[in-house]
Amino acid sequence: MVYIREAHALDGDSPMGGDGMPIFEDPVSLEERSGIARVCMTKLALEPIPALVDGIDDAVNLAYAAHPDRLYLVGLDGRIAYHGFEGPMGFDVEELAAAIRVELGE
Repeated sequence: MVYIREAHALDGDSPMGGDGMPIFEDPVSLEERSGIARVCMTKLALEPIPALVDGIDDAVNLAYAAHPDRLYLVGLDGRIAYHGFEGPMGFDVEELAAAIRVELGE
């Protein structure tokens, strides 16, 4: 998982949060973004998933059109083995599961 720009920042276009979900202002430093990523991973119970944090320049977000959410599968050879549609409405979990099975040779 790569944590990118906060999709629902308080100072953004579509602030959201509450009901136990974290909400923050858009961070201005990598240290702030990393701290927010840690809180989100904990609150959303995602700690078992290895996570990286996109730089404050949003290079990963821009390169992969990742905002607000996107599912990718990186193959064992480093190529993009699956590229999903914009989420969360465009997520197709069965399609991703099938791509994982193909990648694993099942």
